[in-house]
Amino acid sequence: MTNYLEFEKPLAEIEGKAEELRAMARANKEMDIEKEAAALDRKAETMLRDLYADLSAWRKCQVARHPDRPHCEDYIKALFTEYTPLAGDRNFADDHAVIGGLARLGDVPVMVFGQEKGNDTKSRIDRNFGMARPEGYRKAVRLMDIADRFGLPVITLVDTTGAYPGKGAEERGQAEAIARSTEKCLALRVPLISVIIGEGGSGGAVAFATGNTVMMLEHSVYSVISPEGCASILWKDADKMREAAEAMRLTAQDLKALGVIDRIIAEPVGGAHRARAETIAAVGKALEVELAALAKKKPETLRDERRKKFLGMGAKGLAA
Repeated sequence: MTNYLEFEKPLAEIEGKAEELRAMARANKEMDIEKEAAALDRKAETMLRDLYADLSAWRKCQVARHPDRPHCEDYIKALFTEYTPLAGDRNFADDHAVIGGLARLGDVPVMVFGQEKGNDTKSRIDRNFGMARPEGYRKAVRLMDIADRFGLPVITLVDTTGAYPGKGAEERGQAEAIARSTEKCLALRVPLISVIIGEGGSGGAVAFATGNTVMMLEHSVYSVISPEGCASILWKDADKMREAAEAMRLTAQDLKALGVIDRIIAEPVGGAHRARAETIAAVGKALEVELAALAKKKPETLRDERRKKFLGMGAKGLAA
């Protein structure tokens, strides 16, 4: 069953009518409605292309949050072989919002990890909707330590509204854990490639995405705060999230122009949730290309270029 977003309601009506006609034909074999159904299919295809041709920032937020969009676990299962998950932070607990371990991308051994939101009510609760606690970020640091020690490239798949802001998380040092994870990203002497596959929210995303190459799927978003949170602070009205989304410049296209990310990975017409396998394959190809390019660089060069990239971010605008 297709889950339609608010702005896709007209499309839902057309696709629903086409399905109704086909259901009637299945019930009555003498009915010939294929021409009418095919005409509705063409109309729906045109409408879908038009809807996604120029999405507003807020609509991109909705697409990035679509429940059927591929999540971290989907990418790991489809793209990586010999995946061996690693659990726990060797200190407090295993945070199920962060998954990762040793794997191979093609013939290349790598360390891969990211936030996992879950795909149904039970798994979403278990994964805390992809919002990591301190132990999740400390798990990430542990995995990066292993990768650095054995010379393994690191791949991170980012999809979170942000770090979990609960009382227990704050008591266990949430801000310090995020800072340590970001610091570890900057210190790595191996390639670090990050892909924003859905939402990249606040420091919870930056802690995984301080990479040599940062890529975003075409309809993903990356921002310091959610549009709703921004609207609540600036206008004291969360309903102004559309205006906030436009002002925040959180789309892949805006961030590529600003130099915050390095590459945009195109999504199929209608978004990643309509063609999951095609989207995952596109991410896999992009990862292989970037890994091959970074593999040619020396460890010191990888670390120094990564530090220079992030320390210099925004300096051009300040100088102007």
